[in-house]
Amino acid sequence: STIGEGVILHDDVRIVSHTVIEGPAEFGRGCVFYPFVSAGLAPPDLKYKGEPSILRVGERNTFREYVTLHRGTESGGGVTEIGSDNLFMPQAHVAHDSHIGNHTIFANAATLAGHVAVEDYVIIGAYSGIHQFCRVGRYAFIGGYSVVVKDALPYARTVGNHAKCYGENIVGLRRRGFDGETIRRLHHAFRLLLSSKLNTTQAVEVLKAELSGYAEIDYLLTFIESSQRGVTK
Repeated sequence: STIGEGVILHDDVRIVSHTVIEGPAEFGRGCVFYPFVSAGLAPPDLKYKGEPSILRVGERNTFREYVTLHRGTESGGGVTEIGSDNLFMPQAHVAHDSHIGNHTIFANAATLAGHVAVEDYVIIGAYSGIHQFCRVGRYAFIGGYSVVVKDALPYARTVGNHAKCYGENIVGLRRRGFDGETIRRLHHAFRLLLSSKLNTTQAVEVLKAELSGYAEIDYLLTFIESSQRGVTK
C-alpha cells in the first residue's frame, strides 16, 4: 500500500493491502480498506487545475475492493465528505464534491457523479448511477441498475432507468424501527404525491394542511420544496 503526503489516519484504521491513499485526506478511527481501494486522488474533472482540495471521512467506514473516492474541486467547495458507519461494496465510486451522511450502504458498483448529496440510512443498489447535483433523501432505497436524474425522495423506493418512485420504503422503514402509525402517514403522503390527480404543488399544500407538525412529513415537504432539479415521481 502507498500512503501519500497529507494523509491523516486516526486510531484503529486497518489497511489490508494494495491500497493507494493520497492527500490531503483524513480518515476517522476504525476505517477499513480492502485491496485496491483508491482514495484521495485528484478528481477526474476537466475543470480541476490542481487547486487545494480535500477528502474528509468519518469513523468506522468499510471500503471493499476497488472502491474509488476523489477529492473535491474549487467549484464544489473543495471538499468531498463521508460520514460514519458506511459500507461501500466492491467498485463503488464517490466522485468529487459529493457529501454522504451516516449508516449508508453502497452495493457493488453503485456510483455517484460529482456534487451528489446522500443523506443518512440510504441504500443504493448495485450498478446504480446518481446524476450530478442530485440529492438522495434519508431512508431512501435506490434499486439495482437504476439511473437517478432527479432528487430521490426520502423514505421512498426509487427504481428503474430512468428511475421512478414506487412509494414508501416499507421494508426498510420497518427494519429501522419506524412504528406503524408513522408508516401509515408516509403511505398517505406518497399516495397523494404519486397516485392522486394532484400535481406536486397541490399535494404539498394538502399535506401541509393535513399532517403538518409530524417530523417525517415536515422533512419530506422541506425536501421537495428545496429541490433544484425536481424530485423523482
